[in-house]
Amino acid sequence: QVQLVESGGGLVQPGGSLRLSCAASGSIFRVNAMGWHRQAPGKERELVARIITGGSPYYGDSVKGRFTISRDNAKNTVYLQMSSLKPEDTAVYYCDADLVTPGLTWSYTYWGQGTQVTVSS
Repeated sequence: QVQLVESGGGLVQPGGSLRLSCAASGSIFRVNAMGWHRQAPGKERELVARIITGGSPYYGDSVKGRFTISRDNAKNTVYLQMSSLKPEDTAVYYCDADLVTPGLTWSYTYWGQGTQVTVSS
């Protein structure tokens, strides 16, 4: 059983900052990648940022230069530092982890429950 638990969402004023965290726990053999998606009301879920183990981070165009993704591999934790936040960043943010559990040779993508980020004055 694998669980992803997010934290750090909340209400912030435009121009402010927030840091999201997501920890993967349970029976994990190898983590291939971790990332963040978001979904605003009435919109499709979009990729915000992703980082492959041993690779460079990838950012969606709308957050480049404002958001930074990082990982603590020892803790199977991914972070999203969000700066210069805009009202259009308001959404539920979901973390995901593409990982392999013991006894399997293929990976599976697990999702967190989501955390609300609201940017408003």
